Amino acid sequence: MAKNLVIVESPAKARTINKYLGSDFVVIASYGHVRDLVPKEGAVDTEDFSMKYDIIEKNKKHVDAISREVKRADAIYLATDPDREGEAISWHILELLRERNILNGKPVHRVVFYEITKKAIRDAIEHPRTLSTDLINAQQARRALDYLVGFNLSPLLWRKVQPGLSAGRVQSPALRLIVERELEIERFESKEYWSIDADTIKDEQGFRAKLVQFQSEKITQFSVTDAENAGRVRQALLDSAQGSLFVKSVEKKQRKRNPAAPFTTSTLQQEASRKLGFSAQRTMRTAQQLYEGVDVGSGSTGLITYMRTDSVHLANEAVAELRSFIGDRYGDKALPDKPHVYKTKAKNAQEAHEAIRPTGVERTPDDLKPYLSDDQLKLYTIIWKRTVACQMIHATLNTTAAQLTCAAGAFRATGSSIADPGFMSVYQEGVDDKKADNEEKFLPELLEGETIKLNDVVTEQHFTTPPPRYSEASLVKTLEEFGIGRPSTYASIISTLQSRSYVEMDKRRFVPTDVGKIVNRFLTDHFDQYVDYDFTAKLEDELDAVSRGELEWKPLMHGFWDNFHSRVDEKKNVSRAEVLQARELGADPESGRPVSVRLGRYGPMVQIGTREDEEKPRFAGLRPDQRMDSITLAEALDLFRLPRELGETPEGEKVSVNIGRFGPYVRFANKFASIKEDDPYSISLERALEIIEAKKKADLEKILKTFDGEDVQILKGRWGPYITDGSKNARIPKDKDYEELTLSECQAMLAAAPEKKSKSKAKAKTKAKAKTQTKAKAKGKAKSKAKSSGGKSGASNE
Repeated sequence: MAKNLVIVESPAKARTINKYLGSDFVVIASYGHVRDLVPKEGAVDTEDFSMKYDIIEKNKKHVDAISREVKRADAIYLATDPDREGEAISWHILELLRERNILNGKPVHRVVFYEITKKAIRDAIEHPRTLSTDLINAQQARRALDYLVGFNLSPLLWRKVQPGLSAGRVQSPALRLIVERELEIERFESKEYWSIDADTIKDEQGFRAKLVQFQSEKITQFSVTDAENAGRVRQALLDSAQGSLFVKSVEKKQRKRNPAAPFTTSTLQQEASRKLGFSAQRTMRTAQQLYEGVDVGSGSTGLITYMRTDSVHLANEAVAELRSFIGDRYGDKALPDKPHVYKTKAKNAQEAHEAIRPTGVERTPDDLKPYLSDDQLKLYTIIWKRTVACQMIHATLNTTAAQLTCAAGAFRATGSSIADPGFMSVYQEGVDDKKADNEEKFLPELLEGETIKLNDVVTEQHFTTPPPRYSEASLVKTLEEFGIGRPSTYASIISTLQSRSYVEMDKRRFVPTDVGKIVNRFLTDHFDQYVDYDFTAKLEDELDAVSRGELEWKPLMHGFWDNFHSRVDEKKNVSRAEVLQARELGADPESGRPVSVRLGRYGPMVQIGTREDEEKPRFAGLRPDQRMDSITLAEALDLFRLPRELGETPEGEKVSVNIGRFGPYVRFANKFASIKEDDPYSISLERALEIIEAKKKADLEKILKTFDGEDVQILKGRWGPYITDGSKNARIPKDKDYEELTLSECQAMLAAAPEKKSKSKAKAKTKAKAKTQTKAKAKGKAKSKAKSSGGKSGASNE
């Protein structure tokens, strides 16, 4: 029997650790979080902020397995991740073990390590500590805040905007950033300007020089703003130069470019987005695999240090290993005299972790290629290269700036060349929005006092461009700069914005949807403080202060909740019409009724008429490429050309096209076929018949067996053959061959199958649930008011 039990989060991590500990240890995984707040009203008591937790159902079996091992062990080591969340998981496990009364005085140790290597694991086991109350309190405060914001704001969005929406403490300010950038782009007015360059040549090497002065006036971006003026300046320069320019001055310098710091969570997400096209979620998932361990031929091995970190610090041992490797591989000239020391600049750096680095620099990407997946290899490669480069000597660049003149004006030519690549031979950091001006240019050898040939003066028209939409990399960078959220949460924030259809991706850039804009407007109009960047960052500061033991968490919670819940109560009376703000487009020429665009239950739509009209209003959904704030009256009326009657099938079935909840479709008789690529507004009968024929063929191939004179059929389904009579479906047991089933056997299976869920019943159930939640909330508030008034009854019915 093993004397010691080590508890970690994941089975991959357990496998890696297990090989470093002897037979006296058993390593078991909790499979992530084991408890969470109960998903209902009252999970957080807003009087004393006590919390009601319950075991996460899918992990109950893992908690039971841990309990069994605890009974057998003499000592327990909680070895979850070395951050606030890891500390909270350890605490939840310990609380569950105490509730089950199975510890029996056994010692419980907390151990932390930042890399899964033999040395790190053994050091951690030899130097355990107790659980950190400060870290646990900080994590509890975060969870309570997220719950209170989500549980109170989300139902408000369901009622005022659309079902299924959500608001979050960090998610909502992130959405505000994206929407405000879009509004900035929409308001942007492009301005025309012209650049004027000298096209010159020396020693058969052509190069360009930018006009910086004309007739003693300094040239700025908007000095020349039209073609006529540009042509006048060009001609004056050509007349003055007469085919040559005088080299008035040549300035040569050497400048140093230092390597970037090793990766933090945020910079890794940004660089993986720029260089690899990875989403933040994909980056973190892959990094977790590399951290927890990959089989590299000698068993599972942790390849990088812990991937959730704000620190750029490297351990002394790691620096020494890097310098030795660089000297051996690239020569001593690639080493600086002293190691580079990087200081963390993050506004709210978490506990002192190391930067993300390889656990062994001698494991090169080429060595690991046979053992890693494509994603693992790509991510490991940039981590390895960035880490090696950060301890290499600076790059040395030669820069040249020359002034070329004629009587009418002066030009400036700049160029650079690499004297010594230094760290750049291994790695260069990417940039978000690269400009052509930043590209490296090379100049021929220029001498002061000489004259060089002028081929031409080139004018080029330009227009100012709006600021770019956020990419994942630039959004993560901006969130970090504002101090909003934490890098470890950015992946889930971005994922939520996409899953709630608040944003879409266009050329890997975030574009807010109509729903996203309406939600943002509602929150900024009515909950401005809670989507304010400074307020959100200040709250993060305070939560960090709790984790350091500098601030008590419950007074912080009271300070937030007292103002927040009164604001929620106040905004319940805001009308849905005020929130949605339907946009009037004009009048329908046929009926004279008003045409408006607004958000409906299933998305943006155009409406002809009003509820008060005798004739019912008509509705049409917007196309995917249309937006509520830009659609015109003509475009809106065009949407009502559907449904279109196209004719008939050869069998005499009427054929029409329309757009439904799930997209465009062809209808024939009472059946439907999806339109995948064609435009429903222009599709021909011939093309529609092709789609119908393909649908009929697919339906026939789906039928595996029929019974004469009966509605019962055996069909091919996604999960295998099944029986149906049109109203009920029944699974076929795995030990049964569908070809041998009789009609009576099929009818028996259908009789035993559950009834199909009615949509109306499902809707009624949802409404009943919402009503119950509202009543519970009202009851909770009445109780709260009674407490605050000394138990006197004074709460009114809502």
